[in-house]
Amino acid sequence: MTTQAVQAQIQLSTGEIVDLQSTVTDGSSQELKTSASVISGGGISAQSLGTYADGKTISAILQPPTPASGSISWAYLQRNGAILSCLPVAAHGVVSQPIPFAIRLRAGDTIQVFTRAAAAPRDVSLNVVTQSGTHAIFTAVNSASTTNNLTHILNSQSLGENLANQRIMSHYVNSTNGATMRGGSVLYINDRGLPAGSCIAINPNNLQMQPNSMATAVIGLNFQASTVTTA
Repeated sequence: MTTQAVQAQIQLSTGEIVDLQSTVTDGSSQELKTSASVISGGGISAQSLGTYADGKTISAILQPPTPASGSISWAYLQRNGAILSCLPVAAHGVVSQPIPFAIRLRAGDTIQVFTRAAAAPRDVSLNVVTQSGTHAIFTAVNSASTTNNLTHILNSQSLGENLANQRIMSHYVNSTNGATMRGGSVLYINDRGLPAGSCIAINPNNLQMQPNSMATAVIGLNFQASTVTTA
């Protein structure tokens, strides 16, 4: 298995800057911990973010989780084994501005990331936030010239199984192969096989990841988050 370093940087409401860096194994969910070496002779011991900043509030993401050489499919803040908040991801040199954030940390909270060794894999990851405050991530590895259904990263449920009767309020899609997807987007396919909403794919090698609130939908039980690939 290949490995690579992932780094990120956040600001706390106290004004503290927290640098995070871990060497992770590609192709599996891994924890991103505080950096043990920011400068020569500096830094802190590698530990979970919630352990280091228990009771403190994240006020901004200065650098989203960023891989050293390959790519990153998704990242999230985990609490009690569930997704507390989706996190944007990035490529080196592409981030243009800090991202406001407001979550108070607890002991046990961790940042989880999923990387690939390839700089342009066929992964596609949909990040959504619903009106009830639920954060969810759905992913697939696009096969060529077919319909690909995304499933939840933790329980493999479909979009409809996981978010039935909830309205998506904001969403974003991370993918380096949007050019092979019809409409360049993930489609929310309803029980009649028609698109009820969609989310355009952003290539983090070209643009900073930003959520949007266009083309959202109320999700039905039989809805699928799908890509239709042309190549």
